[in-house]
Formats: sequence, structure tokens, C-alpha cells
Amino acid sequence: MKDYLDLIWTFIKIGCMTFGGGYAMVPVLEREVMGKKNWITMDELMDYSTIAQITPGIIAVNAATFIGCKRKGPAGGIAATLSFLAPGFLVMIIVSVFITRFAEYTVVRHTFAGIRIAVGALILDTLLKLLKGVFADARSVVIFILAFCLEAALSASPVLVVTGAGIAGFFLYRKGKGGPEAGDFPAGTEGGG
Repeated sequence: MKDYLDLIWTFIKIGCMTFGGGYAMVPVLEREVMGKKNWITMDELMDYSTIAQITPGIIAVNAATFIGCKRKGPAGGIAATLSFLAPGFLVMIIVSVFITRFAEYTVVRHTFAGIRIAVGALILDTLLKLLKGVFADARSVVIFILAFCLEAALSASPVLVVTGAGIAGFFLYRKGKGGPEAGDFPAGTEGGG
């Protein structure tokens, strides 16, 4: 029971500290579940973030579910998810009651402007950490450039971009027929796709 309470309290704290969605949550997760608790590795965090992007639902919630499942199985996944959602849910109820009067105050508008800037910094920090594990070799650079061009220049569907990158990764990184050995995989993909 102590492990469940620890999991619940950890994700309540993360839920209270997370502003700006899934990408802004990565530094908070890194500090809480990697640094303080040592529950997951950076590779696992990046894998969970990647999987959370291609599964239905909110990235931050999906990542909480994956971490909870790893820690304590399905019950842990449910506990982590509900614990992560609880603070935001309560804040949403409170703000929705007072939003019409609340948003009119200059101090509130200025506070939100500052929060948006801080969220941008958190997202940039996450991006830089993700990029460290992405560029393992020339193949990963090619996949990155193609995916970026498809998304930025052609506004391709993210689902198609991620699916195409997954297929390309499968063929470029599979073992056999001159493919790479286990150590040749980009960070977070060891064992092969």
C-alpha cells in the first residue's frame, strides 16, 4: 500500500506542477520519477513520450499511465493517471466558475503571459533532450529531415508522418541482411523495431 500511496502522491505533485501539456511535463517527470525516485531511465521516458504521441489521448496522461503500469501494473497505471488528472480537474472547475470575472483582471492576463513564456522554455528544454537521442547516425538524420519537411512544408498528417517514420525505421534498423547490430540503434530503440 505504501508504494501505491507514493505513486499517487508523486503524480498529484506532477499534476500540480505541469503547465503547457505533454512536452512541458517531460522536465518535471525527469526530475520527479527519474531524479528523485529512479523509477525509469531517460530512454524509457523518451519511449513513453513517443508512444504517448501516437496513442489516443493526451500525451501527459498517457505517459503517466505508462509509468504507473511499469511501477505497479494496471492498478498503478490507473492510480497514476487519476492522480495526475485530479489537480488539473479541480483547477478547471474552480477557474470555470470564476472565468468571466477572473480573466478581466490585468494581473491575471499578465500572469498568463509569463506562464506561456515559461512553458515555452520547458518545451524547448524537452526538445533539446529529445534531439540528443535522435541523431545517432546518418539514417536517423535522414528520417528526421524527411519527417520535418513533410510536416513543416507539406502540412502532412502527424499520423502519416509517425507511421512512415516507423516503417522507415523498421527497414533501416532491422537486423540481418547487413542491418545494424543492437548497439547501432538510436537511443531508446535498442532491441530493434
